Amino acid sequence: MREGAAPDGRPVARADPMAMVATRGLEQARTAYAEHRWGDAVHWFERTEGGPAALSGDDLDRFALAAELVGLGERAIEVGTLAHEAHLAAGRPDRAAYTASWLSLESINSGNPSLGMGWLGRASRLVDALDEPGAAAGFVLIPEALAALYAGDAPRAIELFGRAGEIAERTGDPDVGAFALLGSGQAAIMAGNTARGIRMLDEVMVSVTAGEVGPVPSGIVYCAVIGYCHLTFELARAVEWTRALDRWCRDQPSLVAFSGQCQAHRAELFRLHGAWTDAMSAAKLAEERLRSGDLGAAFGAHYQQAEVLRLRGEFEEAEARYAKAAESGWDPQPGLALLRLDEGRPSLAQSLIRRSAESADPATRCHLLPAIVSIEVAAGDLDAARVAADDLAAMQRSNASVMLRAISAYADGEVRLAAGDASGAFTRLREAREAWVEAGAPYEVARCRALMARAHRALDEDEAALLEEELAESAFAERGARPALAALHRERGAADRGDLPLSEREVEVLRLVSRGITNREIAGELHLSEKTVARHLSNIFTKLDVPSRAAATAYAFEHRLV
Repeated sequence: MREGAAPDGRPVARADPMAMVATRGLEQARTAYAEHRWGDAVHWFERTEGGPAALSGDDLDRFALAAELVGLGERAIEVGTLAHEAHLAAGRPDRAAYTASWLSLESINSGNPSLGMGWLGRASRLVDALDEPGAAAGFVLIPEALAALYAGDAPRAIELFGRAGEIAERTGDPDVGAFALLGSGQAAIMAGNTARGIRMLDEVMVSVTAGEVGPVPSGIVYCAVIGYCHLTFELARAVEWTRALDRWCRDQPSLVAFSGQCQAHRAELFRLHGAWTDAMSAAKLAEERLRSGDLGAAFGAHYQQAEVLRLRGEFEEAEARYAKAAESGWDPQPGLALLRLDEGRPSLAQSLIRRSAESADPATRCHLLPAIVSIEVAAGDLDAARVAADDLAAMQRSNASVMLRAISAYADGEVRLAAGDASGAFTRLREAREAWVEAGAPYEVARCRALMARAHRALDEDEAALLEEELAESAFAERGARPALAALHRERGAADRGDLPLSEREVEVLRLVSRGITNREIAGELHLSEKTVARHLSNIFTKLDVPSRAAATAYAFEHRLV
């Protein structure tokens, strides 16, 4: 306060304009935070009298969260550190532990795991010293539970998330409760209990959409749930929650955090629904909105661009994008393996997808199964393809989603067709086509039609085959799917000539036959079973219309295959 003078000359106190501005600034910061105007909140918190160091621990917590939401990750950690210190100075070790747990998660997510573990250690020490630790005791379990989840230790993750959830329920903390339920659902899916895991994810989304959960946990839950919906082929849920996330982001214009992941999820849905130009636009927008340490958004932005480029036949550009996606730390599969297959290198595709599947957790392996089937069929290992198709069928029996029904039927039809069961293949491919029509996925519908045409031709139904090919060709051309168009044209041209070409694997087998070696020796060189080699030989004899190994060898020399 400053001194002034009354009319009678007596001194009176007068408000200090600078203090009034500072007080009003703090009030505006709090109001902006409450109204989810994150950019304004950061602006006013920065301009309070005495700077951030003069703020209370609670105001600093608000400041840190607002900074996080506008993409200022480093500033969020700086301010969060001040909040932690302010809570300690105010004799509130429980709040200090809670803030330390948040700093642990934020540091790990920003690509600073050592700093994150340091904050986790401090939070744990503070919690251990408390007589009544409250919600902080649950929050401190979340980073440890996530570490177990990412390490593939589902039982340990389930235990830790369960304990955190019990504490959250007892203390009434919705944020810790949301993290615990989200993690429990993810761990259940990882452990192979997809139905239970999805129910948990639905439940946590109820609390998020009802506005019961804070903004940062809400964003994390949205993105994680949508990612797991894609992983488990829950297309309807992915669409529903992506729309909800889109609305949530639009309602907060200054939001930067999570907007990149939102656009990456939108890109994946656009691609599936055949809107490839829109998918590229969304993925590029996701790339533009990337912030430091947001590895999930970085992977999605580059991977979705790579997928559209691969489907369009722009292989060099696609490979560059897959490489950028890999920089996030995640394996860009199955896209990269499918790229090798599209390039005509099934053996390399097979090696890549097998290596990826061997190291994947159950949920991720399920996501790889459709590609495994197609690659193993192309590489000539129908036994491996059948195993993968049967795994999809087993999943479909416990998951009634239309997308999984379509994928499972297509995989079964693909294997049946390669094994010579054209009639059975046609029935299953027709089921897949109908399911993909229901899902609104025109490119996948066209893929079904292309295989149905092959089945028709194998059954001497050439007119029906031609109709399916024309419909598939139209859909492929509309989207600029050059590799699929080229494959369709090759198939039609070969059928017109009446001499279906050998697959790359069959050519490999024929070359080894021409060397005069046995089926067992061929199996050893190609890492196949003797049964698979015998099936390849049978297919070679049928396609070339030759009766013996000697005649097949003569064909190989005549056509310069050896």
